[in-house]
Amino acid sequence: MTRVEFIKLSRPERARILCDLAEEFYLAGQRVLVKVQDDNQGVTLDQFLWTWKKGTFVPHVYQSGTVECHDEPVVIVAAEENPNGATVLLMGVPCNLEFVRHFRQVIDFAETFDETRLAESRERFKRYRELGFAPVMRE
Repeated sequence: MTRVEFIKLSRPERARILCDLAEEFYLAGQRVLVKVQDDNQGVTLDQFLWTWKKGTFVPHVYQSGTVECHDEPVVIVAAEENPNGATVLLMGVPCNLEFVRHFRQVIDFAETFDETRLAESRERFKRYRELGFAPVMRE
């Protein structure tokens, strides 16, 4: 069963949290997929993962179609694909709920900094519940 957790975002600064989460799950021995909106976000997050915290290394790759990433513990993607067989999905952007079902653990975001995005987050939370996911807020 897929476990869905929401994290509250009070500012539109998701990259650092995505990096922290990728590190957390990587260190726990789990394969991670980070879904981003497009190539620009993918390249930006890929570069940020190299520099966001001194003394930290999270092996990762951005799946741009030019590299083989089946063995990478952390993969960043713009398309809804899971090339490394990840069990954890970090949603930099909302994903299709059928795609979400393929993961053991999913992290989504409740974007409290914007009324429209907050309403969309609430709607996703409600939809997860309707589909039997039993989402929770992560502290």
